[in-house]
Amino acid sequence: MTLERAKQLLEVQAGFGGPYNANSSKLILSEVMREHGQEAVNDLIRELELERIFGFRPGTRFAGGLALDALKK
Repeated sequence: MTLERAKQLLEVQAGFGGPYNANSSKLILSEVMREHGQEAVNDLIRELELERIFGFRPGTRFAGGLALDALKK
């Protein structure tokens, strides 16, 4: 999935808000993470204000539709 397509899909989910759309967003972000990495996920979270809408924080890892803790350094 391209980053532009992921952004389009996430914009729709963010527009609706709610727990079901948060789950869909986790799946999309999991795909972005797999294909483009953590930095791309962080950029989308910031750009689309997904922390305010769904509570997703930059640094959160997404895998298999799950939101995981940020990597410890």
